[in-house]
Amino acid sequence: MDTEQLNAPARPPSGDTRDTRRPHHSYGVTHANSRHTTRFTVIGNHLAQHPELSLLAIGLAVHIQSLPTGARVDIKTLAARFTEGASRISAALRELEAFGYLRRTRERIPDGRIVTRTVSCNQPGPPP
Repeated sequence: MDTEQLNAPARPPSGDTRDTRRPHHSYGVTHANSRHTTRFTVIGNHLAQHPELSLLAIGLAVHIQSLPTGARVDIKTLAARFTEGASRISAALRELEAFGYLRRTRERIPDGRIVTRTVSCNQPGPPP
């Protein structure tokens, strides 16, 4: 039993406090953050890192959440603001609806026109 196990890694000497579970690498993201005190929007990681939403849908949700109440978020307005076309923006809005980040309802207003009311939800929820 005095033979050294050649296939087992050597243990660090007693008292060594280095973390030997993962090697230190110089790649991967490093954050250089500064605290915002004005003109910022808090976005949950559940949205920013959503595993099923497209990058376009995540970016569009972030943009919509940053807008003031009453801002126009119809397809035509968004397509004029961004380089993506109306069909891609429409698809991204449908994704956000499917995952509960957006609710859109169509209503007839007193002058007879039909308008879309949009509610942006910062916490995902099932559609009503």
